[in-house]
Amino acid sequence: MSVLPENTILVMEEFVKNQLELLQEEREADIEETRAWQETVSLKELQRKGVCLLKLQVANQSTGLYGRLLVTFTPRKYGAEAVLPSHRFGSGDIVGLYDSSAPKEAIATGIVSGITQKAISVAFDEANSDALNLGSEANYRLLKLANDVTYKRIKKALTALGQYHCGPASDLIDVLFCSSQPNSIRVPGPVEFLNPSLDNSQKEAVVFSLNQREIAIVHGPPGTGKTTTVVEIILQAVKQGLKVLCCAPSNVAVDNLVERLAVYKEKILRLGHPARLLESLQHHSLDAVLARSDNAQLVAEIRKDIDMTYAKMKKLQSRDEKSSFKSEIRALRKELKEREEAAMMETLKNANVILATTTGASPDGPLKLLPDNYFDLVVIDECAQALEASCWITLLRAKKCILAGDHKQLPPTIISHEAAAKGLSRSLMERVIEKYGDRVVKMLTVQYRMHDCIMQWASHALYGGKLESHSSVSQHLLKGLQGVTITDETSIPLLLIDTAHCGLFEIDIEDEQSKGNPGEVRLVDLHVQALTSAGVKAHDIAVIAPYNLQVDLLRQCLRQRHPDLEIKSVDGFQGREKEAVILSFVRSNAKGEVGFLAEERRINVAVTRARRHVAVICDSHTVQNNKFLKDLVTYFTEHGEVRTAFEYLDDIIPAKYSHDGEGSCKSEANVKTGGITKSKKTSAPKTGSQKPSSTAESLPKGNGKAKLPNPIGKKKTDINLDGQSEETSSKDSLRKTILDFLEDNNKTQLMFPPALTSHDRLLVHQIAEEYGLQHVSAGEGRNRCISLTKAKAISTVFESQTTNDSNIQKHLQSQTVEQKVKQKEVSRCVSSSNADLKLLHAERIQREKSKLEEKKKKEVAEKKKADSKKAFFPVTGKNDIKPDAENLGTDDFDALIAATVKADNTCGFAKCKSSVVTVGDFCIHCNKRYCLSHHIPEIHGCGDKAKAKARMRISREGVIYAGSGHKDHSIDPTKKAHLQRRLDKKINELSEQRKVKKEK
Repeated sequence: MSVLPENTILVMEEFVKNQLELLQEEREADIEETRAWQETVSLKELQRKGVCLLKLQVANQSTGLYGRLLVTFTPRKYGAEAVLPSHRFGSGDIVGLYDSSAPKEAIATGIVSGITQKAISVAFDEANSDALNLGSEANYRLLKLANDVTYKRIKKALTALGQYHCGPASDLIDVLFCSSQPNSIRVPGPVEFLNPSLDNSQKEAVVFSLNQREIAIVHGPPGTGKTTTVVEIILQAVKQGLKVLCCAPSNVAVDNLVERLAVYKEKILRLGHPARLLESLQHHSLDAVLARSDNAQLVAEIRKDIDMTYAKMKKLQSRDEKSSFKSEIRALRKELKEREEAAMMETLKNANVILATTTGASPDGPLKLLPDNYFDLVVIDECAQALEASCWITLLRAKKCILAGDHKQLPPTIISHEAAAKGLSRSLMERVIEKYGDRVVKMLTVQYRMHDCIMQWASHALYGGKLESHSSVSQHLLKGLQGVTITDETSIPLLLIDTAHCGLFEIDIEDEQSKGNPGEVRLVDLHVQALTSAGVKAHDIAVIAPYNLQVDLLRQCLRQRHPDLEIKSVDGFQGREKEAVILSFVRSNAKGEVGFLAEERRINVAVTRARRHVAVICDSHTVQNNKFLKDLVTYFTEHGEVRTAFEYLDDIIPAKYSHDGEGSCKSEANVKTGGITKSKKTSAPKTGSQKPSSTAESLPKGNGKAKLPNPIGKKKTDINLDGQSEETSSKDSLRKTILDFLEDNNKTQLMFPPALTSHDRLLVHQIAEEYGLQHVSAGEGRNRCISLTKAKAISTVFESQTTNDSNIQKHLQSQTVEQKVKQKEVSRCVSSSNADLKLLHAERIQREKSKLEEKKKKEVAEKKKADSKKAFFPVTGKNDIKPDAENLGTDDFDALIAATVKADNTCGFAKCKSSVVTVGDFCIHCNKRYCLSHHIPEIHGCGDKAKAKARMRISREGVIYAGSGHKDHSIDPTKKAHLQRRLDKKINELSEQRKVKKEK
């Protein structure tokens, strides 16, 4: 055994000192949080936070788990409502059992062994089970407790590291503290892989790990088969005759390795409390193996003798007789301990691979029976999630270690923000990679989980573009699952639902640091409905939110209708995968604050849980303030489908927007950054229970900027979240296309393809209105398209201008594009009933006089005029100008103006000749005047617009008006829950005051 050099000892001692201080800060933060909960927070509030379960009854008691008492608790309710509330309990958690009649003192402590929606099972050790006398009629509660054992074991390991000067781990310590360089050795002969399905990057990682002398790191991005590679490394090490200690920071990760190794029939042994193990793997636990050993019967007989001797002693009265029995009991207990240790050591030595959590492999456990140099190799899986201090519990037991994990995913969970900032959250894997880089690391590059579009984002954002999808998963979609029908939702891998400027803001609750967003909850609900209606199973869908308050809101909304749907925070899905993932980013505020959404590793975990489909619901205006999130939105825009919340919800009150489509209020970023940026399909999800969403044409102007498929082959305009396009905005691009059409005398009709987004179609309608073009939408759904037709008056104006003398023609040719736009806007006024007709008439008469004096009638002009009579008269809405004007000659401009004035003074309803000069009503929805018989919006065709305006007004002002329906008097669920908590708090305070008075 080599001795550590002096410089390594100094660095190591400084590291230990720093880690002990940070660990103490973390411990104090944990204790303070637990004390605050127990002393200042009511029991109902603790239950709402998920750390306490109230009003439980004993449903079943049994002796199981190798001598331990197993108690099952259920809520004291009956019928369908007998389900546990939302909580944070998990298998392996330490809990305290309390009786409602004695709330201050815990009856016993146990370990959660299993949880369902309706029950929770707790295992109590033999020492506690003798004192337990639980009644079936009593009320109990469970409280989640801090695990003091973990901190003691980590502290003990750090102390041992600080005093370590020589031993089996000397060379490894020297490398890990950067005093010497890592070395490699050559394994004789080629490696014969036991798993023939390994890809090249996995095989390289296995060979590299076996050839390293002190340390090797297997970097496994999501879905790249890291566990498969680690299992192969362990099997190859066993094949070489090495004794392997395999650890991971969580019981779930350890059980995953046990499950994989069990397939190869290796001699494996799982350490730890049986309640923390999966039921299917408990026969690999130390307790189970000991129960099957040859010494099990002898140990059981010794225990029986002890019980019988103890029973006899209790019947005796004489002190001398009792003394002899006590001596006999002591001898039997000594023999029992020796027999148990002998059986345990034999079991440990028979195993080739021993598996435990990093803290479960502590020297004060079963491993104390083995010598310090017993193990040849230590493997730590999911090392990036473990505290470095906890890794040293096992690292001191071997001369070589292999670390596996992904430091681009979530780091260890730290309660103390100060301790995390000072370096406690920095993992051993991350520190070693920063120091040695590729000299100790092999990265797995082929992923077997995600669709290629999902994987490519993670690859370029975090893994240097090195990842590639296996052919078996690169193009798989939800529609490929059995029983799933083909819909818009099941045919796309990426979907962005943008809530920018839709008024769906985040909420804060008093005394709650978490965030929620009820609007995004509704959108999640609609998308879940769309997926499940298409045949996707609820258990194949994950709903992930970064904030616990949002998780609670989502569970309240979805749990009853979709009991198999998993709804958790990002941390709860680490290491998991689902066919479809729906992410709710929650944050939506005018300041652009994103909170801990800015943590790249958290977003990486959330997105890469999906196999076939990812839907991100976010406010692009808010998240664009963070570069990483902005790049994510840009990627979804360019490679997926983008929808706006307007397409889902028909009662949205838009946030601040500009009526001219040119911008927004200066207090917020340009509205163009918040709308649709690109969309291949814009149809809202079709579900049986969903109301028809508002059409895209009803969106407010300026709602967004789209990536437009140009109808005449122009270059597409790309997204720019800063509000400035690289070339032109979509509206400018559409306007230029329409202007080119107007200037081309050979074209009378312009067809836009169905590929236009709903927002682009709205812009086309608006621009056509400006220039007096007839605009018609035809088709349904994806086949909906727009056609523009030149109107007769427009054609006449252009023709008359082209037939002027050469001076006028030169003047027209020298005009700029802006001047032409102004002229066309003037011509638009001919067809607009809102124009100032007197000024228009004077201007037109003056120009016509000058034209008529110099105009020369030619045969070509006569022919063009004859053709122009076949064109349509300008129509900006239904019957804006009456049919009487259609028979007027195009040269009689005075008659044309007179017809326009007459049309403006006549009822706007079709075929109605009533005058509205004296008595009439102006419609604010279509800008027309109607007689008293047709002025009601539902009669002349503006019913839908009137209803939408009424809903917006009611939502904004909280006042109900005639014709708007019955007002919903029910309280908002979030507000109701908040009021209920305040009421409970007040009742508890009053109850405490009454107790104090009684004591006096």
